[in-house]
Amino acid sequence: MENNNDTQRIKRSSSAWLGEMREFLRGRFSLDEDKAQRDEVVASISKGVVFRGVNLWVLIFATMIASLGLNVNSAAVIIGAMLISPIMGPIMGIGLSLGINDFELLKKSLRNYALMFVVAIVTSTVYFLVSPLSSNSSELLARTVPTTYDVLIALFGGLAGIVAQTRQDRTSTVIPGVAIATALIPPLCTAGFGLATGQMRFFFGAFYLFFINSVFIALATYAMVRFLKYEKKAFIDKVRERNVKRLMMVITLVTFIPSVVIGFHMVRVSLFEAAADKYVSQVFNFPHTRVIECNKRYAHHGHPSQIELLLLGEPLDDGTIENARTQMGSFGLDKAELVVRQANTTDKIDVASLQQSYLELLEEKNRRIGEMAAQLKRYRVTNVEVDDISREVGAMTTNVRAISLMKGITFDVSGAPLDTTLVCVVTPKVASDSIDRTTLANWLRIRTKVANVKLFVEP
Repeated sequence: MENNNDTQRIKRSSSAWLGEMREFLRGRFSLDEDKAQRDEVVASISKGVVFRGVNLWVLIFATMIASLGLNVNSAAVIIGAMLISPIMGPIMGIGLSLGINDFELLKKSLRNYALMFVVAIVTSTVYFLVSPLSSNSSELLARTVPTTYDVLIALFGGLAGIVAQTRQDRTSTVIPGVAIATALIPPLCTAGFGLATGQMRFFFGAFYLFFINSVFIALATYAMVRFLKYEKKAFIDKVRERNVKRLMMVITLVTFIPSVVIGFHMVRVSLFEAAADKYVSQVFNFPHTRVIECNKRYAHHGHPSQIELLLLGEPLDDGTIENARTQMGSFGLDKAELVVRQANTTDKIDVASLQQSYLELLEEKNRRIGEMAAQLKRYRVTNVEVDDISREVGAMTTNVRAISLMKGITFDVSGAPLDTTLVCVVTPKVASDSIDRTTLANWLRIRTKVANVKLFVEP
């Protein structure tokens, strides 16, 4: 009987502890604290949807700044453009409108989304058409191939953005952080670069990245709106309500189904590339042979996946390469092809000698540059701050009417430079010996940092 009582007490204690833990976690993770009213949130997001006046000009300026950053390969400039761009508004408006069945907000969001896209593309295209720099920088190349990480960043960035928008205090750093993380403006500028330079792979790759980011930000907004159980818009006309709901459902499916397909495909590509990297690092680990290039191509258009390697060093025989092929199945690459290219043994490169030659050439250039800089410094005649020095001399002595300063080079009779000389000519107000030449000369040496000073006082 006593054991039963102990068991009951333990159960009650455990139940109470679990209840307290649930309440603690509910209080910590609750989104009800500081939550703004539904109508207030809708009005705030709806206001940010429209590109007119200030918003439109800020978009143009942000696009120009991002284009400059991409052009000169400056990540800091690109981040600055992300911070000021108002590009999140229409995308969050699309997600919100789908979540609350607001067809009018959806139409407004889509119109402004299209306007934003066109304005940004035209602005960046015009910039890159007139820019003298047209090289493919690393910042440009990074915006042409979307990865799984881009999808996850857009998804969680969108969640953070809509959570911040649903708070009463919207002055936090969340929205600027989301703008930086999701990086929407750089792909648009990269697409403009592709149009301006005729490199359509840049245009389509960057547009693909921008579209993926947009879809997953809208998806995150939609999911959070439904999680917060925002009241859906009611219609007086039931027929219109039914038609609008059907249309919204179609738009939702058309928007989000491709995102699922895209996300699934990108995950498979990432898994393939990770498996290929692991396979190459473990199997092609030879003491006298190095993998200097590894190209991974995931299966597309009916072609099998392919791993292409370029080897440098001691050539591998056919048996070794075939043995490497048999190990591909252990890494989940049994359906992939392995292509191995090796440098010809007669074309071996003495890397150490080549590197030493380049270092010697670089040292010689640096030495020549240093000599020329020193020579230029010796012969350069610098401007002396005559205006400041004349006022200071006037404050030191009252018998100076004017002062002339000139810095030059003293040469010997053979034409070789000896030293830098500062020549000072003083015109007194009254001809007298009241000017202390030694004190003035010493002061000029300290003031101008020139050791050789020649002082002349006009009679």
